[in-house]
Amino acid sequence: MTSLTYLDKIEEGNVAVLNHDFQTTRPISRSKVRMFLGKSYFTWRRYFLWIFNPSIRYVSSFRSEELTHLVATHKTPLYRRLRNVDMWLQTNKVTNLTLACEKLNGILLKPGETLSFWRLVGKPTKAKGFLEGMVLTNGSFTGGVGGGLCQLSNLIYWMTLHTPLTVTERWRHTHDVFPDANRTQPFGSGATVVYNYVDLQIKNETPHEYQLKVRVGESDLEGEWRCEQSCPFKYQIYESEHKIKQEWWGGYIRHNVIMRSIIDHNNNKIAEEFVTENYAIMMYEPLLGEGTKNS
Repeated sequence: MTSLTYLDKIEEGNVAVLNHDFQTTRPISRSKVRMFLGKSYFTWRRYFLWIFNPSIRYVSSFRSEELTHLVATHKTPLYRRLRNVDMWLQTNKVTNLTLACEKLNGILLKPGETLSFWRLVGKPTKAKGFLEGMVLTNGSFTGGVGGGLCQLSNLIYWMTLHTPLTVTERWRHTHDVFPDANRTQPFGSGATVVYNYVDLQIKNETPHEYQLKVRVGESDLEGEWRCEQSCPFKYQIYESEHKIKQEWWGGYIRHNVIMRSIIDHNNNKIAEEFVTENYAIMMYEPLLGEGTKNS
C-alpha cells in the first residue's frame, strides 16, 4: 500500500532515521550548519523534481460539484487540551488549516495522477495569511508559521488508507508524544509534513476519478474522499507486532506494523495488506497513567 521514496532515508530534525533492527536507535545532535545545508539541499531537490520529473503527473483539476459516491470520511477535533501548549497556538492553527483546505478542497485526482500536499498548499508564509501555530519538533512543542498543518496531512493519510488509492510518499512521526488514553487510531497512523521536502503524496492507480473534500467545521477538521463509481471494497486498519523497548541510552522506542484488511460487500475478508512500519522515540514513561495525558 505504501511505498517510500529516497526521502525516507534522510534525517528529520535532530533524530536519525530509526534502524530496522530495533536495537541501536538513539537521538543524536546535528549542528545548525549541517541542518541548514541538509534542509536547503532537499528543499531545492524537491523543487527540481516537481518541475522536471517526467515520471510523475501531478493533479491540476478542481471540481466544485461533489462526485456521487462517498468512499471514505473522517474528522478530528480542532481543539485539544494539551499540557504546556498555549491555546492561542491552537486558535492560529485553525486559521492555518482553513487556508490549506482552500487549496485542497475539491481537487480532482484523475487516473495516473499524483497529489502532492505541499505542491498544492504551497509554502505557508505570513504574506499568505498563515499564523504562528503549534509545531512538533524533537518531541516538544514550539511555535512556527503555518504550524498545525500536520493535522490535515494526518486526516488525508488516514482517509486514503480506506480507499484503493496508493500512498507513494509518507513520513512517520519520529516521536510518540502522548500516551494512548482516548486514542481512536493505531499508533503511527499519521503522516507528518514539513515544507517542502517532507511531503505526503498519493497516486491514483485506479481507472476512476477521485475527489478530495476537506473543510474546517465548527468543532472538527472534516474530510472526504469521493469517487465517480462506488467502491467494491471496504478497509479495516489495525496494528500488529507492537513493541516497546528500553534502549541502552535510557529512552524507550515504540514500534508497530500497520496492516489493513480488504473486505467485500458480503463482509468476506478477501486480502490482508502491509501498510507501513513505525518506530518512534517515546516522550513519556510506558506505564504512565491515563489521567496524565494532556492536562
